[in-house]
Amino acid sequence: FDFGEALKKALGGGLSGAAAMILQVLTLMPMRTIMNYQYRFGHPFTEAARILYADGGYGRYYQGLGAALVQGPAARFGDTAANVGILALFKSNPVLSKLPSHIQTIFGSLLAALFRMVLTPIDTVKTTLQAQGKPGWAILRRRIKIYGFGSLFYGAFATAAATFVGNYPWFSTYNFLQELLPPAQNLVQKLIRQAAIGFCASVVSDTVSNSLRVIKTYRQVNDTKISYTQAAKAVIATDGVFGFFTRGLKTRIFTNGLQSIMFSILWKLFLDL
Repeated sequence: FDFGEALKKALGGGLSGAAAMILQVLTLMPMRTIMNYQYRFGHPFTEAARILYADGGYGRYYQGLGAALVQGPAARFGDTAANVGILALFKSNPVLSKLPSHIQTIFGSLLAALFRMVLTPIDTVKTTLQAQGKPGWAILRRRIKIYGFGSLFYGAFATAAATFVGNYPWFSTYNFLQELLPPAQNLVQKLIRQAAIGFCASVVSDTVSNSLRVIKTYRQVNDTKISYTQAAKAVIATDGVFGFFTRGLKTRIFTNGLQSIMFSILWKLFLDL
């Protein structure tokens, strides 16, 4: 194993991913807020957008921005550093380098999932403010007072599961298409190629992991303590089993499609600097 080279590539990939994510947070925050509101309360996209706007104008879409600017880049740093680092580490070993890319990706996704659990308190603040608005601060303080600081980790296991279930197909699809598609010959082809790969990876990832993100968000932002089972039952009681798997999915696919296209392009551009 060449740990030094793997660490160097992990840091390079992670920093490039974090830089790309800052730009994405600033541009796509309104869509994320609408999506997390849908995860908790349901409603079609246009209705959710209208309710949020009525609650505080355009600024309502940016509730939790400070936490998002910390959590988003940090999480993306962990995702990309884990993926790039593991691939570089395995490549330096003559035996493990022969493993298929989708098998190697499993280990990177596991590391990313564990890292996301550490970031759960920041994610809880961000998501609660997105879904609940300004009253979210009072909800968080009340929960900490009643249930302790550990209440900020509500949804941690679902976060880890959703990260693995989401990251593995994302990076597996991404790495597979990187190997499958012929290399680009110029900058325009390179950008189009990266955008197409990013979008395909995003659709696969979102479809597989959406239900986990629904119950994660519901439990994370609820004003009282609620189990994953109770959260799932509450969503099914409102939207049915089909709604449990598809609540907010269209918004997520559209938002993450844009994000993945941006991320794939920006990550590679920053990585090549």
